[in-house]
Amino acid sequence: MSKHTELQIIEIEERLRQAMLKSDLAELDALIAPELIFTGYLGQLVSKEQDLDMHRSGAIAIQSIMPSERQIQLNDGFSIVSVRMYMSSSYQGTQMEGNFRFTRVWAVSSVGLLQIVAGHVGMVAS
Repeated sequence: MSKHTELQIIEIEERLRQAMLKSDLAELDALIAPELIFTGYLGQLVSKEQDLDMHRSGAIAIQSIMPSERQIQLNDGFSIVSVRMYMSSSYQGTQMEGNFRFTRVWAVSSVGLLQIVAGHVGMVAS
């Protein structure tokens, strides 16, 4: 197993941020593993298909997403990112704005690509 470099993880995180902003389905599909396990801020599990469907249908629309306080842990075969994001978005027509903390695990997935295999998002208390 090889270690990814911090620069590789920073670059792929930026690709993800841009894909989320644009609801770029092709890029999101390339970055999210088929076996994704993601826990949303209300505790719900979200699969890759559910995530893509939210972008495809317009149920989620992100106007801005600004990262800060990023920590990257490089390990053999996987990397963990914790990043605070200020987000302005709408979900099913309801506007939301605030700080969230994302944790993502990047690893070579079942399809042989560096992808998100697991993640979690939580709201940051004011």
